[in-house]
Amino acid sequence: MVKTIKEQIIERRSYLRLKTALNTTYTVTGSNRIHKAAAEDISAEGLRLVASDKSLKEGDALEMKLEIPGGNNPVHANGRVIWKRKLSLEDASPLSVGVELVEIEEDNKNTFLKFVCDLIYSLTEDKNNAKFKNKN
Repeated sequence: MVKTIKEQIIERRSYLRLKTALNTTYTVTGSNRIHKAAAEDISAEGLRLVASDKSLKEGDALEMKLEIPGGNNPVHANGRVIWKRKLSLEDASPLSVGVELVEIEEDNKNTFLKFVCDLIYSLTEDKNNAKFKNKN
């Protein structure tokens, strides 16, 4: 089933939030421990991670690497944890974590912004294709 554009875009803030899945690794600034997570939706100003690291706290500074599909290298970004919630009541449940993007390395900005623009363009294209199919 094809999702509508409203089902694919979550508007909560100044920027569109786009549902996508990105493999991500991060460290809490000051720690050497590398954690794996999945970015579930992104925007130009932040992202939502699904993470199993229970020690994350609001305000934690993160050093992240985002694996962009088709990208040669991961996008290096710094973020800050804004909120966190358990995905279920189970003790082993992963967390949903809201992260504000504070800085994207200069060499990676174009890669990240192109990826976001391509997502928006593909959603617009899907919407136009659906309108065409409905007219026929």
